[in-house]
Amino acid sequence: MTRPLIGITAYLEAARWGSWVREATLSPPAYAKAVQKAGGAPVLLPPVGPGSINTYVSSLSGLIFADGTALDPEVYGEAAETRVAPPQPHRDRFELALARAAVNADIPLLAVARGMHVLNVAQGGTLIPWLPDVVDHNRHAEAGQTHVIQVSVSSTLGKAIGDHVEVVAPHEQSVRRLGNGLQAVAWADDQIVEAVELQGHRFAVGVQWHPERGDDNRLIEALVGAARR
Repeated sequence: MTRPLIGITAYLEAARWGSWVREATLSPPAYAKAVQKAGGAPVLLPPVGPGSINTYVSSLSGLIFADGTALDPEVYGEAAETRVAPPQPHRDRFELALARAAVNADIPLLAVARGMHVLNVAQGGTLIPWLPDVVDHNRHAEAGQTHVIQVSVSSTLGKAIGDHVEVVAPHEQSVRRLGNGLQAVAWADDQIVEAVELQGHRFAVGVQWHPERGDDNRLIEALVGAARR
């Protein structure tokens, strides 16, 4: 059986190998390994500009919008946030354009952490640039802290993973206003949105946590299954 091509967004960063230090396309290997395990063929997508987006959309069977540096608040109408790492405007521009093109083409997509924020903003939504200011606690940003997420059982996400999931998902930004067509389908105990889906799309799911990590590969399998169909 032919494996569907699954594009994975990536960093463009300085990297060292041997005596060389050069700009390189980087991606944590967990994404590619999870796609391969689920029956797909992973392809990295460097944020090199919008010129390749139409080719990606016409050639790929599915997409993963990977985690990374927080979106620049200016792209969704908020003031700059100095408490997070400096934004990467080149990656923001590329991924927002890619998300809009993928939605228009009805390509199956899974948006992970930052990727969920990209999907929401691409659809006209907004984010909370610094979540502790809103919820008055820092539990969402604690590295290694597990928490249980409640999931809508009638959603695509719920059909893939069930009505709840225990995750480690440190984050300092979150969805504020949902983008056009997006519906919240999972929540933390303080009602912060932890997952979204695009209504009317054959598979467009965004989650705040990292489904590519660990042994539970059901969500990646659901993406690859949708891409194969």
